[in-house]
Amino acid sequence: MPSSRPLALPLRALSWLGNQGTRAIVAVLLAAIAVPPLGELARPYVTHAIFLLLCISFMRVDVAMLRAHLRRPALVLVATAWTTIAVPALVGALMRITGLDAATPDLHLALMLQATASPMMASPALAALMGLDATLVLITLVTSTALVPLTAPLFAYMFLGQTLSLSPAALGLKLAGILAAALIIAVAIRLVFGIAAIRRHRAPIDGCNILILFVFASAIMAHFLADLIASPFRMLGLAVLAFAVFFLLLGITMLLFRGAGRERAMALGLMVSLRNMGLMLAATDGAIPGTTWLYFAMSQFPIHLAPQLLRPLVERLRSQPLPSGGTDHGLISPAPE
Repeated sequence: MPSSRPLALPLRALSWLGNQGTRAIVAVLLAAIAVPPLGELARPYVTHAIFLLLCISFMRVDVAMLRAHLRRPALVLVATAWTTIAVPALVGALMRITGLDAATPDLHLALMLQATASPMMASPALAALMGLDATLVLITLVTSTALVPLTAPLFAYMFLGQTLSLSPAALGLKLAGILAAALIIAVAIRLVFGIAAIRRHRAPIDGCNILILFVFASAIMAHFLADLIASPFRMLGLAVLAFAVFFLLLGITMLLFRGAGRERAMALGLMVSLRNMGLMLAATDGAIPGTTWLYFAMSQFPIHLAPQLLRPLVERLRSQPLPSGGTDHGLISPAPE
């Protein structure tokens, strides 16, 4: 149809971008760092970008997959409790016992917001990209995200006090409002266009996701180069901490869930280590101290590099023989190229 021609070129461009996979994710981070002025332009729209990412993620949820895992909910319930209750409780307790909550309040705020956040909405896609059990990640992601408006205010009250610029109750209401609005819009899109059309346009939707992610990454990385030049050792320390938290959450989760099978344990470890700090940023309207911003920026490196960092580990686990009489539940399959 002639009327569709003006859209043909943008759709092809979005499809090409969406088909770049993990290369595009890394390129987004590098481009955000390389062009700081874009970060200043994007910063007022960071909440909008996060909201759009949530809408797209909810829009693409496979309801049939969710129902299948809900028939055997034990593992999902334990994983949900671990990521939404145990992780923030342990981080908060550790910060208080060591006295770091009083010594470094801005960093304490950053780590607590990270710990109380739900897993990233992109974690099922990253799990699938590495040949892991994306369905388990998806259902645990949904249950964890549903609980965050209840658990985040609780841990904010217990461990943050006056460090947070808004009250725990306001934080819970903001989170509930953001998630509910995103879910309503996603359901409306599914009803209007149908899930078949959404699946058929997977590539251009992925391209839109990458462009929106670029807005978010640009806002977070706006001052990265300037801060790196001004205080390189501070930035290095925050980077080391961000990677340490990522691998610590990954490793502990894999150990805790090793009885469920190596592939499932790895999938859950990936999910728990990738926290949706953008959601917490949106809930606070970006009203966080400078060090908290910097830590969030440095945390983007393990998030964006996760597929490249973890693929060798996945391949190593896949190549190891199972113990005598052991099982991995038939879930380990070759990773997609």
